[in-house]
Amino acid sequence: MAKNIKISNHDLAALGISDITLLKELGKIAKGMVKKQGADKKKVLALVKEVWDAPEDAPAENPFSGLADEIIDYKKTISPVMNEVAWKLHSGLDFSVYGSDFIDQPTMHQMQMAMKLPITKAGALMPDAHVGYGLPIGGVLATDANVVIPYAVGVDIACRMCLSVYDLPATLLDTDTARFKKMLQEHTVFGSGGETKVKYDDTLFDRDEWNATRMLKGLKDKAWRQLGSSGTGNHFAEWGVITIEKPDPSMNIPAGEYLALLSHSGSRGFGANIANHYSRIAMQKTRLVNEVKHLAWLDMNCEEGMEYWLAMNLAGDYASVNHHEIHNKISRALRHQPIARVENHHNFAWKETLADGTPVIVHRKGATPAGE
Repeated sequence: MAKNIKISNHDLAALGISDITLLKELGKIAKGMVKKQGADKKKVLALVKEVWDAPEDAPAENPFSGLADEIIDYKKTISPVMNEVAWKLHSGLDFSVYGSDFIDQPTMHQMQMAMKLPITKAGALMPDAHVGYGLPIGGVLATDANVVIPYAVGVDIACRMCLSVYDLPATLLDTDTARFKKMLQEHTVFGSGGETKVKYDDTLFDRDEWNATRMLKGLKDKAWRQLGSSGTGNHFAEWGVITIEKPDPSMNIPAGEYLALLSHSGSRGFGANIANHYSRIAMQKTRLVNEVKHLAWLDMNCEEGMEYWLAMNLAGDYASVNHHEIHNKISRALRHQPIARVENHHNFAWKETLADGTPVIVHRKGATPAGE
Protein backbone atom coordinates (compact mmCIF):
# COMPACT_ATOMS: atom_id res chain seq x y z
CA MET A 1 0.00 0.00 0.00
CA ALA A 2 1.37 3.43 -0.94
CA LYS A 3 2.31 5.62 1.96
CA ASN A 4 -0.23 8.39 2.56
CA ILE A 5 0.81 12.02 2.63
CA LYS A 6 0.13 13.56 6.02
CA ILE A 7 -2.78 15.94 6.64
CA SER A 8 -1.65 19.27 8.04
CA ASN A 9 -3.50 22.03 9.87
CA HIS A 10 -2.92 24.13 6.76
CA ASP A 11 -4.92 21.62 4.70
CA LEU A 12 -7.83 21.93 7.12
CA ALA A 13 -7.62 25.72 7.29
CA ALA A 14 -7.83 25.78 3.47
CA LEU A 15 -11.34 24.28 3.82
CA GLY A 16 -12.43 27.43 5.65
CA ILE A 17 -12.01 26.15 9.20
CA SER A 18 -11.13 29.33 11.09
CA ASP A 19 -11.65 28.20 14.70
CA ILE A 20 -8.46 26.90 16.34
CA THR A 21 -10.22 24.54 18.78
CA LEU A 22 -12.35 22.92 16.06
CA LEU A 23 -9.38 22.76 13.70
CA LYS A 24 -7.44 20.78 16.31
CA GLU A 25 -10.36 18.44 17.05
CA LEU A 26 -11.11 17.77 13.39
CA GLY A 27 -7.39 17.43 12.69
CA LYS A 28 -6.91 14.82 15.40
CA ILE A 29 -9.52 12.57 13.79
CA ALA A 30 -8.34 13.25 10.23
CA LYS A 31 -4.68 12.62 10.99
CA GLY A 32 -5.57 9.40 12.78
CA MET A 33 -7.54 8.16 9.78
CA VAL A 34 -4.63 8.77 7.42
CA LYS A 35 -1.82 7.61 9.68
CA LYS A 36 -3.40 4.65 11.50
CA GLN A 37 -6.11 3.51 9.09
CA GLY A 38 -4.38 4.26 5.79
CA ALA A 39 -7.30 6.35 4.52
CA ASP A 40 -6.91 8.40 1.37
CA LYS A 41 -6.06 12.05 2.16
CA LYS A 42 -8.43 13.53 -0.47
CA LYS A 43 -11.35 11.44 0.73
CA VAL A 44 -10.71 12.37 4.37
CA LEU A 45 -10.62 16.08 3.52
CA ALA A 46 -13.86 15.68 1.55
CA LEU A 47 -15.53 14.17 4.63
CA VAL A 48 -14.28 17.04 6.79
CA LYS A 49 -15.63 19.58 4.29
CA GLU A 50 -19.00 17.81 4.17
CA VAL A 51 -19.51 18.25 7.92
CA TRP A 52 -17.98 21.75 8.06
CA ASP A 53 -20.14 23.12 5.23
CA ALA A 54 -23.43 21.56 6.36
CA PRO A 55 -23.19 20.31 9.96
CA GLU A 56 -26.99 20.21 10.29
CA ASP A 57 -27.15 17.53 7.56
CA ALA A 58 -24.02 15.56 8.50
CA PRO A 59 -24.69 11.82 7.98
CA ALA A 60 -24.09 9.64 11.03
CA GLU A 61 -21.62 7.46 9.12
CA ASN A 62 -19.33 10.45 8.55
CA PRO A 63 -16.46 10.06 11.08
CA PHE A 64 -16.57 13.81 11.80
CA SER A 65 -20.32 14.01 12.52
CA GLY A 66 -19.65 13.85 16.27
CA LEU A 67 -18.40 17.44 16.03
CA ALA A 68 -21.45 18.71 14.14
CA ASP A 69 -23.07 20.30 17.20
CA GLU A 70 -19.86 22.16 18.08
CA ILE A 71 -19.59 23.45 14.50
CA ILE A 72 -23.22 24.61 14.61
CA ASP A 73 -22.57 26.45 17.89
CA TYR A 74 -19.45 28.07 16.47
CA LYS A 75 -21.22 29.26 13.33
CA LYS A 76 -23.90 30.91 15.47
CA THR A 77 -21.20 33.04 17.08
CA ILE A 78 -20.05 34.43 13.74
CA SER A 79 -23.51 35.63 12.77
CA PRO A 80 -24.02 39.43 12.50
CA VAL A 81 -23.01 41.20 15.71
CA MET A 82 -25.41 43.04 17.99
CA ASN A 83 -23.55 46.33 17.70
CA GLU A 84 -23.02 47.39 14.09
CA VAL A 85 -21.14 50.48 15.29
CA ALA A 86 -18.14 50.04 17.58
CA TRP A 87 -18.51 51.18 21.16
CA LYS A 88 -16.82 54.53 21.74
CA LEU A 89 -13.92 54.76 24.18
CA HIS A 90 -13.73 57.65 26.65
CA SER A 91 -10.68 59.68 27.66
CA GLY A 92 -9.61 57.16 30.30
CA LEU A 93 -9.65 56.88 34.09
CA ASP A 94 -6.64 57.12 36.38
CA PHE A 95 -5.41 53.85 37.93
CA SER A 96 -3.04 52.75 40.67
CA VAL A 97 0.43 51.57 39.67
CA TYR A 98 2.63 49.58 42.04
CA GLY A 99 6.33 49.33 41.22
CA SER A 100 6.17 51.66 38.21
CA ASP A 101 9.95 51.43 37.77
CA PHE A 102 9.55 47.78 36.76
CA ILE A 103 6.72 48.23 34.24
CA ASP A 104 7.52 48.87 30.56
CA GLN A 105 5.67 51.33 28.34
CA PRO A 106 3.75 48.77 26.19
CA THR A 107 2.25 47.31 29.38
CA MET A 108 1.36 50.75 30.68
CA HIS A 109 -0.25 51.65 27.36
CA GLN A 110 -2.28 48.46 27.33
CA MET A 111 -3.67 49.27 30.78
CA GLN A 112 -4.39 52.85 29.73
CA MET A 113 -6.49 51.51 26.86
CA ALA A 114 -8.41 49.22 29.22
CA MET A 115 -9.21 52.25 31.38
CA LYS A 116 -10.92 53.86 28.36
CA LEU A 117 -13.63 51.22 28.08
CA PRO A 118 -17.13 52.64 28.70
CA ILE A 119 -17.73 49.91 31.30
CA THR A 120 -14.53 50.53 33.33
CA LYS A 121 -14.85 51.76 36.92
CA ALA A 122 -11.32 51.34 38.39
CA GLY A 123 -8.00 49.61 37.75
CA ALA A 124 -4.50 48.83 39.01
CA LEU A 125 -1.18 47.39 37.84
CA MET A 126 1.00 45.09 39.93
CA PRO A 127 4.84 45.41 40.01
CA ASP A 128 5.38 42.34 37.80
CA ALA A 129 2.84 43.40 35.15
CA HIS A 130 3.60 42.63 31.50
CA VAL A 131 1.73 42.62 28.21
CA GLY A 132 -1.06 40.06 27.80
CA TYR A 133 -4.10 39.58 25.57
CA GLY A 134 -6.36 42.58 26.14
CA LEU A 135 -5.48 43.18 29.78
CA PRO A 136 -1.88 43.08 31.04
CA ILE A 137 -0.87 40.07 33.10
CA GLY A 138 -0.66 41.64 36.54
CA GLY A 139 -3.59 43.90 35.69
CA VAL A 140 -6.74 44.44 37.77
CA LEU A 141 -9.87 45.87 36.16
CA ALA A 142 -13.19 46.71 37.85
CA THR A 143 -16.16 47.04 35.49
CA ASP A 144 -19.89 47.58 35.67
CA ALA A 145 -21.53 44.90 37.77
CA ASN A 146 -23.53 43.49 34.84
CA VAL A 147 -20.64 42.62 32.50
CA VAL A 148 -17.70 40.20 32.43
CA ILE A 149 -14.67 40.20 30.08
CA PRO A 150 -13.44 36.64 29.36
CA TYR A 151 -9.97 37.75 28.23
CA ALA A 152 -9.59 39.98 31.31
CA VAL A 153 -9.99 36.76 33.31
CA GLY A 154 -7.54 34.96 31.05
CA VAL A 155 -7.16 31.74 29.11
CA ASP A 156 -6.01 29.64 32.06
CA ILE A 157 -9.06 30.30 34.23
CA ALA A 158 -8.39 30.20 37.98
CA CYS A 159 -4.71 29.38 37.64
CA ARG A 160 -3.51 29.18 41.22
CA MET A 161 -0.77 28.41 43.72
CA CYS A 162 -1.17 25.73 46.37
CA LEU A 163 1.17 25.09 49.32
CA SER A 164 1.15 22.07 51.64
CA VAL A 165 3.24 22.24 54.82
CA TYR A 166 4.47 19.02 56.45
CA ASP A 167 5.73 18.55 59.98
CA LEU A 168 8.90 16.90 58.66
CA PRO A 169 12.52 18.09 58.65
CA ALA A 170 13.44 19.99 55.49
CA THR A 171 16.83 18.22 55.53
CA LEU A 172 15.08 15.18 54.01
CA LEU A 173 15.37 16.92 50.64
CA ASP A 174 19.16 16.64 50.89
CA THR A 175 19.37 13.14 52.35
CA ASP A 176 16.61 11.46 50.31
CA THR A 177 16.63 13.50 47.10
CA ALA A 178 15.90 10.65 44.67
CA ARG A 179 12.79 9.57 46.59
CA PHE A 180 11.32 13.06 46.64
CA LYS A 181 12.04 13.55 42.94
CA LYS A 182 10.33 10.25 42.16
CA MET A 183 7.21 11.31 44.09
CA LEU A 184 6.82 14.37 41.89
CA GLN A 185 7.37 12.40 38.69
CA GLU A 186 4.89 9.67 39.64
CA HIS A 187 2.02 11.81 40.92
CA THR A 188 1.54 14.51 38.32
CA VAL A 189 2.04 14.82 34.56
CA PHE A 190 3.64 17.73 32.70
CA GLY A 191 3.29 18.78 29.08
CA SER A 192 0.54 20.11 26.85
CA GLY A 193 -2.44 17.76 26.78
CA GLY A 194 -1.07 15.63 29.62
CA GLU A 195 -3.50 13.16 31.20
CA THR A 196 -3.42 10.99 34.32
CA LYS A 197 -4.57 7.39 34.72
CA VAL A 198 -5.13 7.12 38.47
CA LYS A 199 -7.53 9.46 40.30
CA TYR A 200 -7.51 10.26 44.01
CA ASP A 201 -10.93 11.97 44.19
CA ASP A 202 -13.22 12.59 41.23
CA THR A 203 -16.37 13.60 43.14
CA LEU A 204 -16.32 17.07 41.52
CA PHE A 205 -17.70 15.35 38.43
CA ASP A 206 -20.94 14.54 40.25
CA ARG A 207 -21.89 18.23 40.17
CA ASP A 208 -25.01 19.32 38.23
CA GLU A 209 -23.16 22.16 36.48
CA TRP A 210 -21.55 19.71 34.07
CA ASN A 211 -24.98 19.26 32.47
CA ALA A 212 -25.83 22.98 32.31
CA THR A 213 -24.64 23.55 28.72
CA ARG A 214 -23.70 21.45 25.72
CA MET A 215 -20.14 22.77 25.95
CA LEU A 216 -19.66 21.72 29.58
CA LYS A 217 -21.07 18.28 28.78
CA GLY A 218 -18.60 17.97 25.93
CA LEU A 219 -15.63 19.03 28.08
CA LYS A 220 -16.40 16.87 31.11
CA ASP A 221 -14.55 13.82 29.84
CA LYS A 222 -11.48 15.85 28.87
CA ALA A 223 -11.44 17.54 32.28
CA TRP A 224 -11.65 14.16 34.03
CA ARG A 225 -8.77 12.74 31.98
CA GLN A 226 -6.56 15.72 32.84
CA LEU A 227 -7.40 15.79 36.55
CA GLY A 228 -4.12 15.85 38.51
CA SER A 229 -1.97 17.03 35.59
CA SER A 230 0.14 20.18 35.65
CA GLY A 231 0.33 21.36 32.05
CA THR A 232 3.23 23.29 30.60
CA GLY A 233 4.72 26.78 30.45
CA ASN A 234 5.48 28.26 33.86
CA HIS A 235 3.52 25.60 35.74
CA PHE A 236 5.37 23.45 38.26
CA ALA A 237 5.23 21.19 41.31
CA GLU A 238 8.27 21.34 43.57
CA TRP A 239 9.59 20.60 47.03
CA GLY A 240 11.04 23.31 49.20
CA VAL A 241 11.59 24.67 52.69
CA ILE A 242 9.28 27.07 54.50
CA THR A 243 10.45 28.97 57.55
CA ILE A 244 7.85 30.22 60.05
CA GLU A 245 9.63 32.94 62.02
CA LYS A 246 6.88 33.31 64.62
CA PRO A 247 3.79 31.24 65.47
CA ASP A 248 1.15 31.69 62.78
CA PRO A 249 -2.36 31.62 64.30
CA SER A 250 -4.04 31.66 60.85
CA MET A 251 -2.42 28.30 59.97
CA ASN A 252 -1.91 27.09 63.55
CA ILE A 253 1.78 26.40 62.93
CA PRO A 254 4.51 26.93 65.56
CA ALA A 255 7.68 28.78 64.58
CA GLY A 256 10.21 26.55 62.83
CA GLU A 257 11.45 25.16 59.53
CA TYR A 258 9.25 22.73 57.61
CA LEU A 259 9.17 20.60 54.49
CA ALA A 260 6.75 22.06 51.92
CA LEU A 261 5.21 21.22 48.56
CA LEU A 262 4.29 24.07 46.20
CA SER A 263 2.42 23.81 42.91
CA HIS A 264 1.33 26.24 40.20
CA SER A 265 -1.20 25.31 37.53
CA GLY A 266 -4.76 26.04 36.48
CA SER A 267 -7.86 24.60 34.88
CA ARG A 268 -5.97 22.88 32.06
CA GLY A 269 -7.62 22.34 28.65
CA PHE A 270 -11.04 22.61 30.27
CA GLY A 271 -10.53 26.26 31.23
CA ALA A 272 -8.77 27.13 27.97
CA ASN A 273 -11.69 25.85 25.91
CA ILE A 274 -14.15 27.89 27.97
CA ALA A 275 -12.03 31.04 27.63
CA ASN A 276 -11.56 30.76 23.87
CA HIS A 277 -15.21 29.89 23.22
CA TYR A 278 -16.72 32.77 25.19
CA SER A 279 -14.04 35.29 24.17
CA ARG A 280 -14.97 34.59 20.56
CA ILE A 281 -18.65 35.16 21.35
CA ALA A 282 -17.85 38.37 23.25
CA MET A 283 -15.87 39.77 20.33
CA GLN A 284 -18.79 39.08 18.02
CA LYS A 285 -21.43 40.57 20.29
CA THR A 286 -19.47 43.59 21.54
CA ARG A 287 -17.84 45.50 18.70
CA LEU A 288 -14.73 47.41 19.80
CA VAL A 289 -11.94 49.17 17.94
CA ASN A 290 -9.20 46.74 16.96
CA GLU A 291 -6.68 47.78 19.62
CA VAL A 292 -8.98 46.70 22.47
CA LYS A 293 -11.03 44.02 20.72
CA HIS A 294 -9.83 41.33 23.16
CA LEU A 295 -11.51 43.27 25.98
CA ALA A 296 -14.96 42.60 24.56
CA TRP A 297 -17.47 41.79 27.27
CA LEU A 298 -20.56 39.67 27.81
CA ASP A 299 -23.74 40.96 29.42
CA MET A 300 -24.36 38.99 32.62
CA ASN A 301 -28.12 39.32 32.05
CA CYS A 302 -27.85 37.52 28.70
CA GLU A 303 -27.58 33.79 28.10
CA GLU A 304 -23.92 33.81 27.05
CA GLY A 305 -22.88 35.93 30.03
CA MET A 306 -24.68 33.67 32.50
CA GLU A 307 -23.19 30.60 30.83
CA TYR A 308 -19.67 32.01 31.04
CA TRP A 309 -20.04 32.97 34.71
CA LEU A 310 -21.22 29.46 35.58
CA ALA A 311 -18.44 27.85 33.52
CA MET A 312 -15.77 30.17 34.97
CA ASN A 313 -16.75 29.27 38.52
CA LEU A 314 -16.79 25.56 37.72
CA ALA A 315 -13.32 25.94 36.19
CA GLY A 316 -12.25 27.67 39.42
CA ASP A 317 -13.39 24.73 41.51
CA TYR A 318 -11.76 22.34 39.06
CA ALA A 319 -8.41 24.15 39.30
CA SER A 320 -8.50 23.87 43.10
CA VAL A 321 -9.44 20.20 43.02
CA ASN A 322 -6.68 19.63 40.46
CA HIS A 323 -4.08 20.91 42.94
CA HIS A 324 -5.61 18.87 45.76
CA GLU A 325 -5.38 15.80 43.54
CA ILE A 326 -1.63 16.30 43.16
CA HIS A 327 -1.01 17.18 46.82
CA ASN A 328 -3.17 14.33 48.15
CA LYS A 329 -1.45 11.73 45.98
CA ILE A 330 1.97 12.95 47.06
CA SER A 331 0.90 13.09 50.72
CA ARG A 332 -0.24 9.49 50.48
CA ALA A 333 3.10 8.48 48.96
CA LEU A 334 4.90 10.47 51.65
CA ARG A 335 2.74 8.79 54.35
CA HIS A 336 2.23 12.14 56.04
CA GLN A 337 -0.71 14.54 55.87
CA PRO A 338 0.02 18.27 55.74
CA ILE A 339 -0.41 20.29 58.91
CA ALA A 340 -1.55 23.25 56.78
CA ARG A 341 -2.58 23.96 53.21
CA VAL A 342 -2.77 27.43 51.69
CA GLU A 343 -3.99 28.34 48.21
CA ASN A 344 -5.21 31.30 46.23
CA HIS A 345 -6.03 31.88 42.60
CA HIS A 346 -5.48 34.48 39.93
CA ASN A 347 -7.08 34.73 36.46
CA PHE A 348 -10.60 35.13 37.80
CA ALA A 349 -13.47 37.60 38.23
CA TRP A 350 -15.17 38.44 41.52
CA LYS A 351 -18.35 40.30 42.44
CA GLU A 352 -17.19 43.07 44.78
CA THR A 353 -18.07 46.56 46.00
CA LEU A 354 -15.83 49.62 45.68
CA ALA A 355 -15.13 51.87 48.66
CA ASP A 356 -17.86 54.27 47.54
CA GLY A 357 -20.44 51.47 47.53
CA THR A 358 -20.45 50.86 43.77
CA PRO A 359 -21.03 47.18 42.89
CA VAL A 360 -18.52 45.94 40.32
CA ILE A 361 -17.00 42.88 38.70
CA VAL A 362 -13.27 42.82 39.49
CA HIS A 363 -11.13 41.00 36.92
CA ARG A 364 -7.67 39.95 38.10
CA LYS A 365 -5.34 38.52 35.46
CA GLY A 366 -2.11 37.25 37.00
CA ALA A 367 -3.11 39.07 40.18
CA THR A 368 -4.81 37.87 43.34
CA PRO A 369 -6.86 39.47 46.14
CA ALA A 370 -4.85 40.74 49.09
CA GLY A 371 -7.54 40.47 51.76
CA GLU A 372 -6.92 39.11 55.25
